[in-house]
Amino acid sequence: MSPEHRLPFSEVVRVNEIGAGLERHLVPDEAARKRIIKALDLASLSAFEADLKITPGHVGWILTGRVTATLEQVCGITLDPLPVQVDERFSVDLVEAAEPEPDEIEVTMDDDAPDVIEDSRIDLGQYAVEQLALTLDPFPRKPGAEFVQPEEPAEISPFAVLKAFKARDDDGKS
Repeated sequence: MSPEHRLPFSEVVRVNEIGAGLERHLVPDEAARKRIIKALDLASLSAFEADLKITPGHVGWILTGRVTATLEQVCGITLDPLPVQVDERFSVDLVEAAEPEPDEIEVTMDDDAPDVIEDSRIDLGQYAVEQLALTLDPFPRKPGAEFVQPEEPAEISPFAVLKAFKARDDDGKS
């Protein structure tokens, strides 16, 4: 199975297709929406669209776009569906992977570092789903829903049970 089939939604373009620029309007089919629902742990995803544009940048390319979606997340407290409307614009810098020098591995933790293009392929579908995921609340909660900590039993230790047996034995011996 190719790597694209393991992703919830994949629409690959090759770097040599970009030229002076490339625009795509993506709308996942129902099977892809079901995979996105599962991947992002949603209650439903009734609509999802992405308008994407890749243009040459100073170094590499710039991917700009807009994702829109109508979905339902699950409230983490009540487990009720929570309606969400998404309309988000984004921009990502892209560069081709440089050939590493032998015995040299570069690891950076820079959030502003451009995304590295592997194998001269850019998966626009993956970027669209990633941007959708970034807009979602990681802890969705319905307005007014509050978590109430249940009361803990006074003694939950297994030794408390033994203590009760001992007290009963002591009462029986007197």
